[in-house]
Amino acid sequence: MSLFLLLILVALVLGIVGFAVHGLFYLLIIGAVVLLAALVHAGVRLRHGGRHHRIAR
Repeated sequence: MSLFLLLILVALVLGIVGFAVHGLFYLLIIGAVVLLAALVHAGVRLRHGGRHHRIAR
């Protein structure tokens, strides 16, 4: 969950900087890609239930 929140925060910061600073539009694009990666990561975690399987010894 912390990785998901970190990726969302990074995407938000890159998006704001890319939108606000003239000539850094590529940061907005990178922010959008990071946001998509975070959503895919969250989707995979939810699909698998987020359970960790322990190895029986």
